[in-house]
This record gives sequence, structure tokens and C-alpha cells, in this order.
Amino acid sequence: MTGTGFTTGESELILGHPIRRKLALFLILFGAFSLAVIVSSISQFLSEGLRAKEIFFSAGSVILVFGILKMASVRRVLAAFFNREMKQNIELADLPVRDVFLKNKEDLLLHLSIYETSSLAHQTFQEAIPHHEGLELVVLYIQRGDIIIRTHLYQTKLHEGDHLLIYGVKEVILKVFHDDISIMNERQKEHELPVNHIP
Repeated sequence: MTGTGFTTGESELILGHPIRRKLALFLILFGAFSLAVIVSSISQFLSEGLRAKEIFFSAGSVILVFGILKMASVRRVLAAFFNREMKQNIELADLPVRDVFLKNKEDLLLHLSIYETSSLAHQTFQEAIPHHEGLELVVLYIQRGDIIIRTHLYQTKLHEGDHLLIYGVKEVILKVFHDDISIMNERQKEHELPVNHIP
């Protein structure tokens, strides 16, 4: 009835967002059930004989509903309704990372792994990058094994095996951490692991 579906490439965009996920689920289920209703209705019409009045009435109703939904004013009202529902009912934690952090094309969220040869190893963030306060980036946390460090991030000495979650402007992050990212990429290529950042 609706022909609703999505390809593998679109699945992340659909399933990763709560509103899109609910709409897709409704439309797919509606399509399956409505197809069964249409088939049974056609079978009933054929068994009882064609009745032009009922056929024209049904077709007219469908065309009327479709025409109403295509009106610009109705679409604006529906869009406002869905936006309001999304703001009221969707928690920030339910939204995908891209919707929360990556507001612009310049934004980057980098999961940086520290290795023995990394420039940040055996130093604090403040020692390695003394002018970090003037840069458009921030360290969100340091993961050390099962421990998540969220306080005194810039004064905590970094060790091999630590993981930093860094957020900021893509150009700035790639410039400041160029050497560390190169080392991480080389190590991950050796183990056939993907680069762990969200462009």
C-alpha cells in the first residue's frame, strides 16, 4: 500500500533515530495489513458482483484523503506536530551521536588510542598541548581499562592503552593530533581494525 522500505545504506539513518524508526515501523506494518484488506475487499467485490457505486465511493475516499495530505497547510501542521512530539518525548540519550554532537560538517568526534610511540604518552594533556585552552576542542573523558576518568582530564598523565574521546572542530583536531592519529591508523591497519572516528 505504501511501498515503505529502506536499503542497507539507509538502515543506519532510519534505525538510529527514534522518530524515524517508529514511522518506518508504522508504515511497513500499515502496508502489510492494508494489502491484506485490499485483497480481501477485491475478493468480496468479485464474489458479490461489481458495484460501481461502492467502487467509486471507495476510490473517491482514497483520492480525497491523499489530496488532503498533499496540501501544504496540512503538511505544515503535521510537521509541527511531529517536531513538537520529538522535542517533548525523545530523551537526549535516545538520539544518535551524530544528532547530538555533529551539528555541523566541521564537527568531529574522535576516539583516540594512545600507544607507546604516541606523542601524548607519558605526558599530561596540558604538558603535550600547553595552549589547548585557545583551541576549539575538548576532551570528554579518558578510558583506562574499565575505568572512565572524567575529572582533572588535562592534568592526568596519559599511559599506553588509554583511550581519549575528543570533540571539536575537525580541522583543528586533525592538525593537533596528526601524529597520534597516524600512529593509531598504522597500528589498527596491522590488526585490520577500522579508524575509530565519526566524520
